[in-house]
Parts: sequence; C-alpha cells; structure tokens
Amino acid sequence: MAKRDYYEVLGLSKGASADEIKKAYRTKAKELHPDRNSDNPDSERQFKEAGEAYDVLKDPDKKAAYDRFGHAAFEGGMGGGGGARPGGGMGAGQGDFASAFSDVFDDLFGDFMGGARGGGGRQRAARGADLRYNLRVTLEEAYGGLQKTIKVPSAVPCDECDGSGAEGGAQPTTCPTCSGMGKVRAQQGFFTVERTCPTCGGLGQIIKNPCNVCQGQGRVQKDRALSVNIPAGVETGTRIRLAGEGEAGMRGGPAGDLYIFIEVAKHELFEREDTNLFCRVPVSMTKAALGGDIEVPTIDGGRSRVKIPGGSQSGRQMRLRSKGMPALRSGTHGDMFIELAVETPVNLTAKQKELLREFDALSEDNNPESKSFFSTVRSFWDSMKS
Repeated sequence: MAKRDYYEVLGLSKGASADEIKKAYRTKAKELHPDRNSDNPDSERQFKEAGEAYDVLKDPDKKAAYDRFGHAAFEGGMGGGGGARPGGGMGAGQGDFASAFSDVFDDLFGDFMGGARGGGGRQRAARGADLRYNLRVTLEEAYGGLQKTIKVPSAVPCDECDGSGAEGGAQPTTCPTCSGMGKVRAQQGFFTVERTCPTCGGLGQIIKNPCNVCQGQGRVQKDRALSVNIPAGVETGTRIRLAGEGEAGMRGGPAGDLYIFIEVAKHELFEREDTNLFCRVPVSMTKAALGGDIEVPTIDGGRSRVKIPGGSQSGRQMRLRSKGMPALRSGTHGDMFIELAVETPVNLTAKQKELLREFDALSEDNNPESKSFFSTVRSFWDSMKS
C-alpha cells in the first residue's frame, strides 16, 4: 500500500508552521491512541503513521528534504535532480547534499530500525517499558485518601543471573558483527545508512551462554505487590506516577515507570462535580409547605441538620459549605448542595382524601404559580378564539 502524504496524515497544508505541526500531531495522537480505541483494530497503525509523519515534519532538515523529494527522500535513492552515475558514484554536489543530511537519515533509521542514536555509541542495556494500572476506588476512599496494595504483573530482574542474561551472571562479550557499535553500515543510493545490528539487536554485546531461566533476557515475568498512596481528592482521570516501578530493563537496563490511572465509582447518594457534591433529598408535601428540619448524610459519614423554609418547591437547593470533596493536595474543600424533591403522597385513606379535598377548596390563593399559569392559559385560549 502506497504511503500517504505526511501533511495529509496530520490534516495540514504544505506550508504549515512548526507550531501548527506540533498542535496537529498532539490532536491526532490523543484521537488515535490505542488505549482510547480498543474497538478499532486499525488505530495502532494510524497512531504509528501519525508519529512517523510528525518525526519527519518536526525537524526542519527532514521537512525540507520531504517538501522537495517527498517519500523518495527517505528511500534508496531520490527523484528529481541528478541521479546516481551508472557506476554507482555521485554527481557533482550530491556528496555535499548527502553529508548535509547524514544526521537526518541517522535519526530516521535510528528511530525506525531501533538503532542507537548519536555519537556512534551503542545502547548496552534497553530501558524497560512503562506500565499502566487502572485502579477503581469508591467516592468515600477518594474523599479520605488511602494506602492500597496492588498486584502488578511485570517483568522483573532474573534472580538466577542477577539481570545480566548470562549463565552464572557472566558478563556479555563484544558483538563480532558490529564490533560493539550496535549498528552496521550499508550503502543505499547516495547515502551510507546505519541500521541496527541484526546479531546483537543494537546492544553491542552478545551472550554466549544464555541463562536457562530467562533465556538471555535478564528478566522474568512475575506479579509484584506494591503499596500505593492514594491522596485525598483524586477523581476519575487522576494519574499517579511511580518512578522505576515499571517493567525491568533488558540485561540490567533501567526500569520503566508505573502509571496508575484512577477511576472513582459512582455513588448511590452523592453526585460529584469537581469538588462539589450534590444530594437529592425527598421531603413530604406537608414538610415542604409548613417548613421544618431534616437530617442529611455527608460524605465523611456524618449528619447535618438542614432547615427547610415553609413553601419550598421541588428543585430548591441549599448549600452546606465545606461539606464537599477536598481539592487534590490542598486543604480546601468544596460545598455540598441539597436539592429538595417534594413528594406527592400515595395510597391515601378515605379520611386523608377528604381532608385534602377540603384543603384544596380553601387553597385557591396559596398556589401563586398555578394561578399565574392558568391565567396565562385562559388569555391564550381567548386570543385564539378571536
């Protein structure tokens, strides 16, 4: 399948600025990230395609080469101006061009082929991958914070070889293919291209007698128990980073990081909005009409007494200051809002119905909203007749 134009991949025009390129890539990366598109099997390819386009267009030299020659700039030869001589040499000025862009191609193939970058040195030990752990907590736990022990499946250093990957903990030897550089060179068209060494995988070293436990990887799969401090005030989407608690690196390389993503479960009584809490409280029709006190729960497990003014309607809100959620890593708290839901009585007895009918006959002036509404309705009907 032919490669798509890099500008088209990022949704840009050819004259896009560096800031526009960066902004477009960030948008695409968020949109296409595989973690957010588990139902789209093509998202990983599109995500990598956007990363490849950005890797070229963010670099002024790579961008200049791409603007002039397109994808051919990064293949075996380049179209456009003079080609290679039949004998495989270069035309006048082509050697200067190759020299000017040697670092560009080193970076490009270093990224795509996994080779070490910069200075011709080798990458002796690969850093371990970062890990993600999704942790679900209750609203009460998010309110008070907690210390929680989690089990994380991960790669850990092999005890048998002390992470070296060699039998008995022996030291690796220099790779004979690349002489320890981790990269090999090959002539491609006008350029000398460096690629990852196929023998050592870019590490610059090989193991003659691999450890029989980890098969030379220097690490094994194992569940680890970690104690995590969840601070008060976390909300869904909060990310906690544990440095060095990710996957162990290969052959003694540094470990990656562990990222814990918090999800706060829905609560049966409270609804959260930032640091504020909302609680819908049913009150009887008589309590709403006459007024009185009610007790409402608070997220800390306590109770608060709230005075209901006489004549309260459904939807009326009252605020309890500082009874909401704590702000993350701050001493401040949000508020709690009580929303009244006036309840119509059901399953009335004959006596209750009789009393309500008597009350209704005497309450013509006690329902101002109804009186105003039906007055407006009558005016509407009269206007329609005329």
